[in-house]
Amino acid sequence: MSSPIKTREKEGILILDMEGPFVAGEPAAAFRDKVRESLAAGKRNLILNLAGVDYIDSTGLGEMVFCFTTLQKKGGRLALLNLNSRHIELLVLTKLSTVFDVFDDEQAAVNSFFPDREIRRFDILSFVEQQRDL
Repeated sequence: MSSPIKTREKEGILILDMEGPFVAGEPAAAFRDKVRESLAAGKRNLILNLAGVDYIDSTGLGEMVFCFTTLQKKGGRLALLNLNSRHIELLVLTKLSTVFDVFDDEQAAVNSFFPDREIRRFDILSFVEQQRDL
């Protein structure tokens, strides 16, 4: 079975492009393995691109938190990119929207790792208000 995660690099930041559901079993294990591999290779700053992820269960969410903490302990960061409305709702309901840096633009996510660059963050509050108005 091929990995549900493709890796690429942009300006020294490792981007993990996930596909399919982020659930217990192979997807969650593959994510943890990719984070371990990146740390072993000296890569501590990661972007998790969720554009291809249609569903996240509690195990997938737990892996995101675990890897966020692991990277933070090593002096790195995990940023989230391209979340859909279901992902945003999950982060808001679990209050993890206050923990993760969320972006809807890849370059903005990359820029967030460089303190001298301007950062345009995803506005979750604005998103939630827009969804309420629909």
